Amino acid sequence: MADILTKENSEQGAVPENDFMPKEGEPLDDALVLLENNIKKYNKSADFELLEKAYYFSKAKHAKQKRKSGEPFFVHPVAVAGMLADMEMDMASITAGLLHDIIEDTNTTYETIEEMFGHEIAYLVDGVTKLKKIPTETKEDAQAENLRKMILSMAEDIRVIVIKLIDRLHNMRTLQYLNTDSQMSKARETLEIYTPLAHRLGMTKIKWELEDLCFKYLDPQGYDTLAKQIDTKREQQEAYIANVLATIKAKTDEMNIKTYMDGRPKHLYSIRKKMISQGKTLDQIYDLIAVRVIVDTVKECYTVLGIVHELFTPMPGRVKDYIAMPKPNMYQSLHTTLIGPDGQPFEVQIRTWEMHKIAEIGIAAHWKYKEGGKQDNSLDKKLEWIRHTIESQKEVKDSGEFVETFKMDLFTDEVFVFTPKGEVKNLPAGSTPIDFAYSIHSAIGNRTIGARVNGEIKPLNYKLKNGDIVEIITSSPPGRGPSRDWLNIVKSSEAKNKIRAWFKKERREENIEHGKEMIDREIKKTGLSSADLLKAEYLEPVLKRFNMHTVDDLYNVIGFGELSALKIVTRLLDERKKNEEPDADIEEILKKEPDRERPSSSETGIIVEGIRNCLVRLSHCCNPVPGDMIVGYVTKGRGVSVHRADCPNVAAMDDVENRMIDVRWAEKSKTSYLAEIVVKASDRPALLLDVANVIADENINMKAMNARKTKDAYAVLDLTIEIAERNELDRLIKRLKRIESVIDVSRTIR
Repeated sequence: MADILTKENSEQGAVPENDFMPKEGEPLDDALVLLENNIKKYNKSADFELLEKAYYFSKAKHAKQKRKSGEPFFVHPVAVAGMLADMEMDMASITAGLLHDIIEDTNTTYETIEEMFGHEIAYLVDGVTKLKKIPTETKEDAQAENLRKMILSMAEDIRVIVIKLIDRLHNMRTLQYLNTDSQMSKARETLEIYTPLAHRLGMTKIKWELEDLCFKYLDPQGYDTLAKQIDTKREQQEAYIANVLATIKAKTDEMNIKTYMDGRPKHLYSIRKKMISQGKTLDQIYDLIAVRVIVDTVKECYTVLGIVHELFTPMPGRVKDYIAMPKPNMYQSLHTTLIGPDGQPFEVQIRTWEMHKIAEIGIAAHWKYKEGGKQDNSLDKKLEWIRHTIESQKEVKDSGEFVETFKMDLFTDEVFVFTPKGEVKNLPAGSTPIDFAYSIHSAIGNRTIGARVNGEIKPLNYKLKNGDIVEIITSSPPGRGPSRDWLNIVKSSEAKNKIRAWFKKERREENIEHGKEMIDREIKKTGLSSADLLKAEYLEPVLKRFNMHTVDDLYNVIGFGELSALKIVTRLLDERKKNEEPDADIEEILKKEPDRERPSSSETGIIVEGIRNCLVRLSHCCNPVPGDMIVGYVTKGRGVSVHRADCPNVAAMDDVENRMIDVRWAEKSKTSYLAEIVVKASDRPALLLDVANVIADENINMKAMNARKTKDAYAVLDLTIEIAERNELDRLIKRLKRIESVIDVSRTIR
């Protein structure tokens, strides 16, 4: 949340209890009256006294804070609470919406919230609160830790993620006030985590808006171009939709079926994704229109399906019955694609009003107020899929791996298969009989030796298809257990985690020995010995960080491959530095420097003000080059580390105020410096060639290139180049931005 706050007054003083409430006789704020009236539409017996207390407490705590837009920060929690009320959420969620930034952005504690508003509301507020102090090396680690905390809180109470999604949606709506880098970072995170979560929770309306907002900031040129193209066809599309709706309406009226109908073009991100994945232009994408028909009963859904199939020609294989077999996110509808007037395809979705409510706001529909305050008894069963996913990953020690695996689960399409008794199992697309076996029970998976699919023996790497009936053949008595090769075969994170757990337990001694060897090898690379680094005072915080009790536990997970030896050695080195005696000032640090020849300014290109022959190194996290504004940071035992002035890692360093020192570029510096840039583009043939040609044309030496494709079909190129000064880099970036389909070019900060 800090990125939408100004620096001014991010911490507020104590607010004495009840001093924040309006005086007797004073009218309530208009925003509060509007919120209460909205809630009364569906919950007249709500605890408005508690809501008012939360409103004015939050208003007082955020009183001096501003958003980047310049407006009072308090408009944000009020907007979040209002959006939750629009979804008819329960009072605990709405109250938590008013308070959701209190712990993170003021000096209020969890204990204060719990005392004033109760445990339930305090838990929800804490669930969406970022961790303030995290023992991590990088911004990415901190982000992973915070996402892990939120995801695990979500497993206990799904309302945590509902509040967070609304919080993110309101922030995305006002993203224009942040700088370009922050806009892209927020949009990328939203597209990778929050939109697939909204999809999995059935919150389609929120998912669509988030996707289009992300598209707008990640590819503004592509967004504007597509929006204009769609706009030019709007009149034609509206006429087409009106014709289709009138045709269907006439027939349903004739059969006395009460219907509500609307039609809309598909949202921009969905169209863009289809254009990229199919390699087509907008003119070649035909099913741009979706028509929705809402009726009163399930029986009428199927009747209307028959009607539209009589009126228009259905496309073969494009009828999907999500009523008989709902999606795991509770979505129900009948879908069919039809050939309409003039041969143009369009999609029809048919559902009841209750299905429509769930299709729009998904899981949030189950907190709709009910007489007597009773919740939907089927809710727990409907949430099993997400809790199952999270529970299967709880043992993953590394937060980055936890989040990446969770993201993989969110993005994966699904396949529906059956047990011999007719029970439906939904698995990630591409799953095998091994995935199916582990979805039933760990013991079944560990003893699997074969499978029958639709009565026929199939290999264990067979990819299951929708409707397959799967029977697992197990060894009796138990055999040797799973094979390590299975890790390359299975698709679901649940199966992978259960296989790893078996090896971690059953091959513990072997893993410990292997892990110890791997740690020793990494330590030798540092020039230290194991005795230097594997001391109790260094090991204890590392073990605590990864929730382990003994060094053997650590060796075990390293030997198995769950944690990297390099990561552990890096953390041990950090602990060793923390335990060194603090240095009083720069002169004392320099005296303690090892006896070796120090680089001169001509070698590093850096002059440390007032000090000669100082050990200096250019930071690899931001790779400063001549022309950049730079700052110096006095390290312990390694001289002065030079960073770009805008490097975010500087602010996170220990004792940063006392350890900063003035540095400047020498007039005569090194002949070349390494710089790292990242190019993001819509993927296309010859993109790499065009980028390489521009770099060669600028007579710049390219040292390394790494190309990858994102899940949303964008190409990302990480380039390491050799330059003499900042002007060269700026000129190259400008030229790269002019390449066809390039969305953004920026310098890398690790």
